[in-house]
Amino acid sequence: MRRWLPLLLLAAHTAAHATLPSRQQIDDLLRPLGADNQFDHRKTIDWGVLPGPFYTPELGLGIGTAVVGMYRPDSSDSVSQNSTLALKGFFSSTGAFGVGFENYSFFANDQWRFFATGSMKNMPTYYWGTGYQAGRRDSNKEKYTQQSLQVAPAVMYRIADATYLGLGWDFSSTHADDPDNGDHSLFLAEAAGPSSVSSGVSARFSYDTRDFVANASRGQYFNLTYTHFAPELGSDSRFETLESQYNLYHSLSAKSVLALDLYGRFASGEVPWDRLSELGNDNRMRGYYQGRYRDRNAFSGQLEYRRKLNWRHGYVLWAGTGTMSRDAGDLGRGNWLPTVGAGYRFEFKPRMNVRLDFGVGRQSSGFYFQVGEAF
Repeated sequence: MRRWLPLLLLAAHTAAHATLPSRQQIDDLLRPLGADNQFDHRKTIDWGVLPGPFYTPELGLGIGTAVVGMYRPDSSDSVSQNSTLALKGFFSSTGAFGVGFENYSFFANDQWRFFATGSMKNMPTYYWGTGYQAGRRDSNKEKYTQQSLQVAPAVMYRIADATYLGLGWDFSSTHADDPDNGDHSLFLAEAAGPSSVSSGVSARFSYDTRDFVANASRGQYFNLTYTHFAPELGSDSRFETLESQYNLYHSLSAKSVLALDLYGRFASGEVPWDRLSELGNDNRMRGYYQGRYRDRNAFSGQLEYRRKLNWRHGYVLWAGTGTMSRDAGDLGRGNWLPTVGAGYRFEFKPRMNVRLDFGVGRQSSGFYFQVGEAF
């Protein structure tokens, strides 16, 4: 047997190379989809399409499709970075489906910016109630189907070097359909009940020196957003939120970046259950079931190492933590949740990655398929 082992290994090696497609074959396969790692600025929007699998704690196993468009509103503008529009859709084994979009537009030599996000979802999920203690008890969870619509556009104007002021609108409509516990549902204890409409106007201040919003390799970003929700604006209840975010990007080499993300969200007033601050999504505290840990106030931080490999490949490693509280003055005094993880990156447009992340939290984990970096 020993004399045949080298021949068997050689045969296995040859078979693997014969069956695995070459880089050129992959490029040829992706070119009709627009995922050729090139940007044609002559097109109104240069589109690229790439499907992929995912698994998250809340959605189960599924298939997602990423459609990314890169464009320049003014071809003579040599100051503004490339604008991007990402369209996302998914379907999962739990029966969940949804669509979403993210747009970053830059105009007039970066004097004006238009950012917008939105989503529409129908997904079976769980509700644990409010607070850390409610979220940590599995016996507390109640299954329901979340039917939601969300849109948040914002326009910003540069008032000084890398400094912007802006106005926006934040709208969401959420309905908890068919809760498991019926007459004893957790939603009956909520002031908003199973359905909630929130509509508010936002004021934004940001300082942004990032070289590319969708995948920064250097620079800083600080953003402060205050949003006032009121019945006069179409909201069911009156409440306020304050969001703060700070990101720092440091290039360690031509192919590696160290990125820091600090994020806080504070809510006060008659805050409906679907507008509480959360720990756990595909950008922050990856590995936790989205919506499991929610309260009025939350803070999280993460440090991520990003490495570009040869050709289109890359990977990331991260570690982070987060906490929450009912009262803002108690934030940081309660329990802290950890998150660690690793991810694979595939560049299908210049500096636009599809990411496949695996995050691990406390007794929780999940895979995430998304477009662009987490922050």
